Amino acid sequence: MNLVSFLQQCLIGLTSGGFLGLIAVGYTLVYGTVGLIHFAHGDVVMLGGCLAVTALALAGPLPLEPLAGWLLVMVVAIGCGLFCGCLNVAIDRVVYRPLRQAPPLAPLVSAVGVSFILMNIGLLWIGPTDQAFPEVLPTGDRLAAGVWLPTGDLLVLAIVLPALGGLAVLLRKTGFGRSLRSVAAVARAASRTSGPERFITGTFFLGGFLGGLASVAAGIHATTINYQLGYQTGLYALTAAVLGGIGSVPGAIVGGLLVGLVRAVSVAIVGPRWAVAAVFLVLIVVLAFRPQGLFGRPAAAGRSL
Repeated sequence: MNLVSFLQQCLIGLTSGGFLGLIAVGYTLVYGTVGLIHFAHGDVVMLGGCLAVTALALAGPLPLEPLAGWLLVMVVAIGCGLFCGCLNVAIDRVVYRPLRQAPPLAPLVSAVGVSFILMNIGLLWIGPTDQAFPEVLPTGDRLAAGVWLPTGDLLVLAIVLPALGGLAVLLRKTGFGRSLRSVAAVARAASRTSGPERFITGTFFLGGFLGGLASVAAGIHATTINYQLGYQTGLYALTAAVLGGIGSVPGAIVGGLLVGLVRAVSVAIVGPRWAVAAVFLVLIVVLAFRPQGLFGRPAAAGRSL
């Protein structure tokens, strides 16, 4: 692999790693607040992609002029974010909230069950075959230092980068964000008062909103969507969250970028068949030397974002 090819694969990896990081943040937020691996999160993202395909199909003839196309993508991404955020909140209230004090296995099995239910909803929504993600802008590539930069990747970056910037501001500059970074205190609360529950609801909404944005980015990047997107992309995102340190927001983002890079470079070097194995090999090696992940804290230190 020459230098230009390597840089091209790195660009692909960073682009996909960006939206994987957004999805991974959803896993890590929920774990940080209630100590639950929200297995259905990937399928919530998949339904966001289904909504995006439906909305773009109703938008009229595509592709559009650049300005109209960019605006349409942003509006659809925000709409999918709101949809996934509300869906996440509904899942928490109906399924997880009644099990707050149950043994850990009960909410875990319930999360797996919700994942299968959402997967079947996606199957009914878009069917069993891959659906092409509509091309909002004319296909075109831009050349930078010998590396091709597809228009679709620019759209993905236009979704991911503002989302990451907004998340950073939220965590650093708002009362909700400061509470989120000290979430271990909420997780230790013995009583289920309205304050902690409102906080947990906000966390589920935020994770779902970021996942909804990521669903549009993932559809643009992959150019197709199917009802198993939640399992495939969710597995990578959960791996990214564990690699970065489950419970750490910066770790989830860095983990997403690392998973994207490893997967893209592995596809070029050893082929797509071995890309998944390469990702998990990196995960095993990292956890062997740092069990809490790259940015995670030891278990004795408690959960912290």
